[in-house]
Order: sequence, then structure tokens, then C-alpha cells
Amino acid sequence: MKKLIERLIMFCVAVPFVVGIVVFLPQYHHLATNITVITLSILGSVEFAGLLKKTGAKIPLAEAAILGTAVPFGMTLVVVLDINSQVVPGILVLSASWVMISRTFSSKEKLKDVFSHVAAGFSVTLYPGLFLSWIIRMTRWNNAAQIIIVFFLIVISNDSAAWVFGMLFGKNNRGVIPASPNKSVAGYAGGLSASVLIGFIAVTLLPDVFSPTRIFISRPSAGFLLGLFVGIAASIGDLSESALKRSVNTKDSGNIILGRGGVLDSIDSITLAAPVFYAVYWFLFQ
Repeated sequence: MKKLIERLIMFCVAVPFVVGIVVFLPQYHHLATNITVITLSILGSVEFAGLLKKTGAKIPLAEAAILGTAVPFGMTLVVVLDINSQVVPGILVLSASWVMISRTFSSKEKLKDVFSHVAAGFSVTLYPGLFLSWIIRMTRWNNAAQIIIVFFLIVISNDSAAWVFGMLFGKNNRGVIPASPNKSVAGYAGGLSASVLIGFIAVTLLPDVFSPTRIFISRPSAGFLLGLFVGIAASIGDLSESALKRSVNTKDSGNIILGRGGVLDSIDSITLAAPVFYAVYWFLFQ
């Protein structure tokens, strides 16, 4: 009961916070939203470095934070300053180069740690920052506020409905996926249904923003596909992080978020869903 109350409190705080930043602070291509994403990337990268440490792949937390922020920071520069988007792959190459060469001239005693450092460095450069940077890229679109809100609603509704349906109907159908044995088939079905419902609502209530540009796709079909693919990505994102934690015998990635654990525990679904939403929206509505 305590955890339920804590999750409800965080839900009631987090949702208005996200909506407020996206809707009421659109200045400079939603700079406030971009800064929030960068902050989450820093915290998530540090937590991920902590998980990697348990596998023997060690990287200083400060270095993990910098590497994890590189791509979101670069994407923010591209969006806010309206500069060439090739800056982002350039920053990615520079980050990877640093990881490769920074330990090249280590002492003989430390050379045995070079491989684990490189593995950890590449990992924190990619996850979660690279994935979250697609939220920043969304701010370049017209009607970015409505688009980003719909994205979050699809993901949040998936997570919330999965939890509710799992509680109500998942007693006898849990344990299908070993990475997350407490999740149920009923929960997955409920979460996916909620995501599809949000997709239908989006194309119905926001026809100017979610109007299909492909003549062979109807409006209802576009809403269905948007909710379906993003909902699947959100579920897989949650499961992927569960697999990472289970592999190192860790329940939560941290303890900074009331009722949810760490930052990674709270953004795992958002992380994988962001590039999928961007790709599907671009294909269907751009």
C-alpha cells in the first residue's frame, strides 16, 4: 500500500510538471524541455554506470555524466541555435574517440582495466542519452507541444494501464518473460490497448497535428499504428531495463524517485519509445 501511495503521489506531481514545462515554456524551441532531458540523461548515465560497475565495467561517474550528456547537449545546440544537424554525429564520434584513446597511455598495471572502461564508456554514451535526444529533436516540429504531450500520454498510459490490468487480471498469467516475472499477459495487453486508445484520440482531437500524409493510410489506421508501435516500444524498454538490473541482481537502479526507485526505473519506457515515436510520426504525419 505504501508503494502504491508513493507512485500515485509521483504521478500527480510528474504529469503536471511535464505538461507545464512543455506547454507553458515553449521559448527557444522548448529549451526548458531540452534542459530537462539533459538532466535526466546525466542522472540516468550515472545510474547506468553504477549498474555497469557491478559487472566489472568501471567508469568514473563524472566521465559517465559527461559522455551521457554529449548527444542530448549536441541535439539541443542543433535545435535551439538552428545549426547543421551533423553536429550530433560529430559529437558522437568525438565521444567515442575519447573513450578509445583516453586510456591508451595508461600504466602497465592499469592496462588490464582498459577494455572494461571502453565497454562502459560506449554504453553510457548510448544509453539513455542517445535515445532521449529524440525527444529534443521533436521540438523542431511545428506544434511540438501537442506532439510531445501525445508521446508522453501514449507511454504513461501504457505503463499505468499495464499496472492496473496486471493487478486486476494478471494473477494467473504472470512470469511469461523471465526478465520481469511479476509482469502479466493481462498487463501487457492492457497497456498496449491504452496506447492504441491514445493514438485514436490524438488523430481525432488533433486533426491538424495528426493528419496522415500517406494517401494509403486512413486517419484511424494512423492512430492505431502510432499507438501500437510506440506502446510495444515502451513495453520493451521497460523489459530491457529489467533484464539489465536482473543480470546484476539489482532491484532498482537508484532511490531518487519516490515509489519508483531510480531515474532509469522511471524513464526506461520513455527511452526506447522516443526514437520509435519520432520515426512513426515522421512516416505517418510529416
